[in-house]
Amino acid sequence: MDVQVIKLYENRDDVTLTTYVLADSKEMLNGKARPAVLICPGGAYISCSDREAEPVAMAFAAMGYHAFVLRYSVYGEQVFATGFDKMEPKKECQFPMPMREIGQAMMTIKENAQNWHVDPDRIAICGFSAGAHNCAMYSVYWDKPEITDYFKKDKEVFRPAACILGYCLSDYLYMKENNTDKAFFDGSNMGFLGTKDPSDELLAKVSPALNVDANTPPTFLWATAEDNLVPVQHSIRMAHALADHHIPFEMHIFEEGPHGLAVSTQASAASRSQIYPDAAKWVPLADAWLSKRFAFDLPDMTDFERMMAEKAL
Repeated sequence: MDVQVIKLYENRDDVTLTTYVLADSKEMLNGKARPAVLICPGGAYISCSDREAEPVAMAFAAMGYHAFVLRYSVYGEQVFATGFDKMEPKKECQFPMPMREIGQAMMTIKENAQNWHVDPDRIAICGFSAGAHNCAMYSVYWDKPEITDYFKKDKEVFRPAACILGYCLSDYLYMKENNTDKAFFDGSNMGFLGTKDPSDELLAKVSPALNVDANTPPTFLWATAEDNLVPVQHSIRMAHALADHHIPFEMHIFEEGPHGLAVSTQASAASRSQIYPDAAKWVPLADAWLSKRFAFDLPDMTDFERMMAEKAL
């Protein structure tokens, strides 16, 4: 496995793309390109969670996908020491920069596709919580001027083949009326939007469930009914919007489990309270869903298998 940490900005160490590129082998794909998954950890646009980074990349690598983890622009964990009330706007981490960094990561992967044996037409994006919101935003803006005009590139460079959203925040207007932790979301709004009191117009613009269109990619959603931080209604709202626009999607709502489960096994857990076997089923379910779109180009029988079969005769 080729593991590299690539800085997306020369003068910043906080925005990086970490590669988990599977080694090529003549016993497996023998030079053929693999599909890939680009992962965005959550963290309320204040931090990027380690629990939703490498453990998730390893899960997708075990399925046979190249994996990439994007640590996008966030406000910074120092806010937990200073307090949300002392936050000041930081333009470098505000909308639309985080989703533009998904576009920048997508370009980086495609520019290196030949060396990394990545199929550039089969790159999915996957996020959790705020990272899921970032992926959902990218899934509805990838072909819009906020991305294409900024990079001055053809929209096809940025097209995601699929989108996987874990306990996604999809509707900021709904959250405004139904949030359960005002101080926390005021801080998240300051980090992401530069204000604790954004206008309804801005909230609608950053609500992916309100901006789904015909070019939104097929989407896999999962969440838990017990999530008290990002209520399950966000996933339902996103699913409703996808259905309205006839976008293929699959959704799984697990009965039990708090917010932030990641892969919901000991691979990503800090305590037993973050292990829910039922919720952990999202990983094989996502694997099966992706396989319908990203089926590997495998022969019916390898040369080695054919040789051994002929010897047996």
